[in-house]
Amino acid sequence: MNFHSYYAGAKRVVECCVIGTGGFGQTFITQAIRAPLLAARVAVDVDAETAAKAFANAGIARREIRICRTTAEAARAWADGETIAASDFAAVAELPFDVAVEATGRPEAGARHCRLAIAAGKHVAMVSKEVDSVVGPGLARMAADRGCVVTCVDGDQPSLLINLVSWAEVLGLDIVAAGKASEYDFVFDPPSGRIDSNGCAREVPGLTPYWDLGDRDATDVVSARAAALAAFPQRAVPDLCELGIVANATGVMPDRPDFHAPVARPIEVPTFFAERGDGGLLGGGRRIDVFHCLRRPDEASFAGGVFVVVRCNDRPSWDVLQQKGHVVSRTGATAMLYLPRHILGLEAATSVLDAAIHRVSGYGADYRSRVDLVAVATADLPAGTRLGMGGHHHDIANVTAELRPACPLGSTAPSPFYLAADRRLTRGVSKGEAITQGDIETESGSHLMAVRRFQDAAFFGTAVDG
Repeated sequence: MNFHSYYAGAKRVVECCVIGTGGFGQTFITQAIRAPLLAARVAVDVDAETAAKAFANAGIARREIRICRTTAEAARAWADGETIAASDFAAVAELPFDVAVEATGRPEAGARHCRLAIAAGKHVAMVSKEVDSVVGPGLARMAADRGCVVTCVDGDQPSLLINLVSWAEVLGLDIVAAGKASEYDFVFDPPSGRIDSNGCAREVPGLTPYWDLGDRDATDVVSARAAALAAFPQRAVPDLCELGIVANATGVMPDRPDFHAPVARPIEVPTFFAERGDGGLLGGGRRIDVFHCLRRPDEASFAGGVFVVVRCNDRPSWDVLQQKGHVVSRTGATAMLYLPRHILGLEAATSVLDAAIHRVSGYGADYRSRVDLVAVATADLPAGTRLGMGGHHHDIANVTAELRPACPLGSTAPSPFYLAADRRLTRGVSKGEAITQGDIETESGSHLMAVRRFQDAAFFGTAVDG
């Protein structure tokens, strides 16, 4: 496809408002200056000065940036052609931009922003996976009812993987697995037995005998590597969160609620993510999972990229492709097709333009409640515990996540992870138990809860208690 031709029907530049100017928002603003069909001269952050700084970091002169606290100030600044920084999206929601880019990563605030944007007739580019995991299908349905589009965004793994899965399906390829590499590689130096990962380095001599898979059982090698690397995190809520979004869009489902999450060299991916009858880990086909990229310092990273594993139904074709360097499993039954990149806001323009120009969502036409990212206690949690969300990964202390079949909210139903975030427990929860909706305090006027009730009614046909 020629992208110039695809977007040739654009009548004007697509105007955006960026909500949340952290890593993704900053890269989007910077690239919007260079993208000929895109503009982003409105930004919102908790502190308007932070939004203004994002524009300044992108090269916009400070004298051209106006901080606006009211709708009237914002309207005047827009009319004057100035760049607008605000601390409340409500002050700018009625400006005549086309797409709101929600990138706060904050579940409650993000739900509020999306509701305001849809009510104002804006499309929404959904960067905040935390919001998406709780109410993404509901927001997409809510927007469609008003003639708007909610879309995932290229530059993040969910959109890139939905694209890759749907591409493979259109081609008629038989998908065994789909997934992504985790955020941080395990970089192994065989001579020293040292592992570096996300700024943490230590000697792991027990890994050396398992550097090569050889002809050993895949399950045994995965278990041995996991044990050798027990000091390093091997499960991350963001991985489950992002791949739950893909499951809701594609119907490719987890093989186990917490993923297999093997530590794997890229050349091993089609071997590990094959069905057990083909020497892999999986109990069936069309499974979703994540792997931790294991590599030497002199090898290229998978860069948090995405992949599909497909069956080699036509062996002569795959023999030719293997000779050309494609990654085929050791049995020849499966092969990996992959995209080794995700470059955040630098490539998000395509999704934004699709929504504004073609009114097309990257989720596809069948984005629905298939799985929920649910909260599970990893320690005994007494009543009154505040489930504070924090850190780079927006996790919750002593709480992990699992992907389980979606169900409507109810007092005994497992709570979505990011619906429980920043709320208090009304009763104690034991280690290993899912936190239910009845275990957490209810918040009057919650935007996240309101959209979730709309979503439950849309996909389960009922509004429920809790």
